Parts: sequence; C-alpha cells; structure tokens
Amino acid sequence: MSGVLQTEFAGVTFKNPVVLASGTCGFGREYNEIFDIERLGGISTKGLTLNPRQGNEGVRIWETDCGVMNSVGLENPGVRKFIEDELGWLNGLDVVNIVNLSGHSIEDYIEGAELLNGVKLDIVELNISCPNVRAGGMNFGVKTEVAREVVRKVRAACKHKLMVKLSPNAEDVTALARACEEEGADGISLVNTFLAMAIDIKKRSPVFENVYAGLSGPAIKPIALRMVHQAAKAVQIPVMGIGGIVSWQDAVEFIMAGAAAVQIGTGNFIDPAISLSVIDGMQGYLDSQKIGSIEEIKGCV
Repeated sequence: MSGVLQTEFAGVTFKNPVVLASGTCGFGREYNEIFDIERLGGISTKGLTLNPRQGNEGVRIWETDCGVMNSVGLENPGVRKFIEDELGWLNGLDVVNIVNLSGHSIEDYIEGAELLNGVKLDIVELNISCPNVRAGGMNFGVKTEVAREVVRKVRAACKHKLMVKLSPNAEDVTALARACEEEGADGISLVNTFLAMAIDIKKRSPVFENVYAGLSGPAIKPIALRMVHQAAKAVQIPVMGIGGIVSWQDAVEFIMAGAAAVQIGTGNFIDPAISLSVIDGMQGYLDSQKIGSIEEIKGCV
C-alpha cells in the first residue's frame, strides 16, 4: 500500500505537504503553463499590500553561491485588484489557496484583512517581515512585542485561518512563535529571507539601492531547518517550513523537524517543476520505508 502524503494544517486538508512559496510563483498562472499545478498541495500568492506597489528601483535579483538575493520590494497589484482579477481563478483550482498579506502600517494590515474577509480563501499568510514606516523602517517581525501587537490586531480583524510568516532576523524566533500562538494565530510559517548584502567591486558600491536584500536558496537551509525545529518545539500550532528546499530529502528533513507542510521558493527558479519531483520523491520515500502516512514522521526528531 502506498504511503499517504495528505496532511492537515490548522484544520485545512492538503493533498500533499508541498506549497509554492509567496513571491516566487506569482498567482500560479505561469506555472500552470509548465505543469499541472493541481498536483500541488497549495499555493501562497505573491505578497499583497492594501494598495498597488511598483517595487524597488535598480537591481532586484542577484545570484550568489548556493542562493539568490532579492530586493523586489513587494511589487503587486494590491488587494482589491487581486480579488477582482486573480482570486476567482485560484479558487477554481484543486489546491489550498493561501493569500499572503503584507503591509507597512498596522492600519494597512487591518484594512487588507477586512477586504479579504468578504471573499473565499483557505488561509491568510501574514507577512510581518515588512518595514514599519512609522517606526523608522524596522521590520514588524524583529521585536517580539511589536509583532505581538500586529498579530493581535489582525487576528481580531481577520475571519479566515491566520498563519503568520516569521522573519529569521527576529531577535528571538521561539519567543516570536509563542507570541503568535498566544495572540490567536492558527499556524506559523518560517523562515522568510535572511538580511544580506552584495558589493559591486568595480563600482565600489552596494549592488542594491536599498543596500541590504533578502537571501534565500540552499545556502540558508541548515539555519532555516534549525529555526523550524526550535519553533515547532515551542508551540502547539502547526508549522510550515521554508528555506532552501530543492529536493525531496530537504522536504523530509523539514517534516521530521516538526513542519506539517513545506514551501518551495528559490527552487522554482532552478526548475519550475521542481515541486513535482519533491512530491514524487516524498511518495517514493514513504513507500520504500513502508511508512503509512507522512504524519508518522512529523516531528520525529
């Protein structure tokens, strides 16, 4: 008998634990031209802000050893345009629909959540790695008590399942995870990108106009795995693991570390259909090891 990849996350059933990560798959349309995205467990949309954003100027993507740095700047059509143009298509798919919500003020987060209350979706993924423009640009997700306030207020406004996406740049990721649980989050996802830097030695200046950018890809996987393990041990709510997953072995490690599901991001740029090989590889692993369900190995480490 084949092992079962189906998993539960905050009461939502995923046919398998593989999700396309926010910011790497748009809203899924382009990937659906390459492979049948209904084979996926879920899709996390491009990060949405209340109003449309053009994103950052200058260099946006920079390859580095075993990874990628990005400074896209949350370019997106805004929540209202997403609801009008993309949501119906996503809801027509047999995948879990995760809508990633970003913001640069608590009021933006709340208004965005309230707009999403009126539509069908499965999970809101709250991105608290955004710079708080009213606090000098420090990300909401760095200090635990600041993050706690955002989660508490968005939880009060949001009628959907709420998953909070944690920054690895937080002062204490386990304290942050516990704060999210205490304020009513249904789950957490981690990690977002690591703060990093690149220098153009010919120009003798930073590559990115904002100086620092987000590092993702295989280079961050061991650190992300450690943080997922720590967070999963600290909370009772489910965890979605993110960070450098490019193989089924990587995904299995995250499940063993305590994740109920995983997101694949940078790997999509290496191979747009990489998620299928991860799904197939996980299935083969369960079958070869005579494991009846992916749930049997969740958090076994």
